[in-house]
Amino acid sequence: MIFTVAVHSPPYASSANHHALQFCRTAIDAGHGIARVFFYHEGVYTALNSQVPPQDEGDIVLQWQQLAADHNLELAVCIANALKRGVLSADEQKRYERAAATLAEPFQLVGLGQLIDAIASSDRYIEFPA
Repeated sequence: MIFTVAVHSPPYASSANHHALQFCRTAIDAGHGIARVFFYHEGVYTALNSQVPPQDEGDIVLQWQQLAADHNLELAVCIANALKRGVLSADEQKRYERAAATLAEPFQLVGLGQLIDAIASSDRYIEFPA
């Protein structure tokens, strides 16, 4: 089965972001595929490269990055939601003349059409709300 996963929750405000990560790990371990993980609304903060979690908490951004690297997983970030929250790729940083790019690798800024495309090509769409 192929899943598209949408994450609406910021990384440290609730457990929803962590549950999305665990769902993806479990699905992959069970032999399922993930078409795309789409970070939407407050979930775009997951792609912010300047976060430093407390030492006694896991680094969920690093965990998403590792999952993506281990399984060639696409981490897509809604560009409209990202820009208004200060999550900028190098291109957007230059375009808007901001001081720094803040998008963590391998997250990618994409349009909402990428979510629709992934849903259309998946067997199931799973959402993790805030």
